[in-house]
Amino acid sequence: MLARLKARARELKREVYALYLAGRDPETPWYAKLLAGAVAAYALSPLDLIPDFIPVLGYLDDLLIVPAGIALARRLVPRHVMERCRVRAEAELRGRKLVSKGAAVMVVLVWIGAALILAALVLGQKRPA
Repeated sequence: MLARLKARARELKREVYALYLAGRDPETPWYAKLLAGAVAAYALSPLDLIPDFIPVLGYLDDLLIVPAGIALARRLVPRHVMERCRVRAEAELRGRKLVSKGAAVMVVLVWIGAALILAALVLGQKRPA
């Protein structure tokens, strides 16, 4: 069972990198590039939008959002482009660790923005006299 999970994790890693490559391919439509790039950046980010230490919700993005994003992006990318990118991803991934520092910065910016909005809402409320 553990070997099967490791194989599935390697397959997902290859698929995410293939989406990254497809997002940079000139034959990929712009809307597929946008989604493929966003999914790849989020999946490769060392930070999650919902941190894993939050019970249940922390793993929800890893178990539902990322695979759903991958599935949707794969449908939008032309099949021949995706197949070509999978082959290239397999060749390039041997022994490499994938991390997206840019996506980590985006996640931090989203959290800072959310904190600022929350602070503005809390501080902006009128207190009863």
